[in-house]
Amino acid sequence: MHSRFPGLIVAIVLTGGAVLFAQAPARGPPGSLPIPDLARTPESVCPDNNPLAIHTCGLEHAKTFKPPRTADGKPDFTGAWGGSQAAHENLEAHPKLPDDGGGPSVIIDPADGKVPIQPWAEVKRLENKARYIDQNAQCFVSGVPRHLYMGSYQFLQTPTNIVLLSEETNAVRIIKLDGSPHVGKDILLWQGDSRGHFEGDTLVVETTNQNGMPRLDQVGHFYTDAAVVTERFTMFEPNTILYEATMNDPLVYTRPFTMAFALHRNTRAGYELWEESCYEGEANAEHLRNIGYRNYPGFSSRDAQIARDAYERSRSK
Repeated sequence: MHSRFPGLIVAIVLTGGAVLFAQAPARGPPGSLPIPDLARTPESVCPDNNPLAIHTCGLEHAKTFKPPRTADGKPDFTGAWGGSQAAHENLEAHPKLPDDGGGPSVIIDPADGKVPIQPWAEVKRLENKARYIDQNAQCFVSGVPRHLYMGSYQFLQTPTNIVLLSEETNAVRIIKLDGSPHVGKDILLWQGDSRGHFEGDTLVVETTNQNGMPRLDQVGHFYTDAAVVTERFTMFEPNTILYEATMNDPLVYTRPFTMAFALHRNTRAGYELWEESCYEGEANAEHLRNIGYRNYPGFSSRDAQIARDAYERSRSK
């Protein structure tokens, strides 16, 4: 049996029901090039440790930057990219610990960097953290937007599609650019249904039809199948994309909120994206089940309505 990632160290902290994961650098098969940690471009004009500063700086430089173009004249996002994984641990600011890399809040709106979660949903978040195994520990895919803060990616682009390949096991996103409508509302998918268009040089992607199974981070922030996620990809220098994602799920949150961070082009010569194929024999989830954790069952819009009503009744007594 093996761990969720090559070299993964799992630390289980029973106090407070926290389950924390620390990841050692992943490597490919013997003799292959090592899979690098997140790509960095030291020559970037914008800081990389403050999402609000990245957002402000990136938008300012995008006003004059001329991105590379595809044959049909659209900004060319083709390449290998990587970004901060701090949000994977917690969307909000969190300290560096032995089993947690720490990081600032990736939330730029609201300005306080806090998730605007409804009171009943905060109770549910704490339950998620205390009782259920994060889907990534079981090698399930991340959903949107978490798919973009889980590791390294390769973008493939045609006039009608942008395909986002991930090192995460079998995680592929297809963003349709052909103007076609979303699939039927009864079709629910782990990665949702993504439709994109360009607003100037910014790729804008709307994702619906998610199945409510993924969580947003390891501390239990979640969303339902009613969520709509709007992402914006803006290249503001040759090797950096400003990534923004707005989560809108009025069943769970008091208002939409937006996160932002940079995606950096991996310019390492000979770099290849290795699939992290890990489901068979995965050991971490087994350890967690042995101490009482259970598979996260997901959360539907109906589940949210029932839980919210139950919470309100309990508060009125």
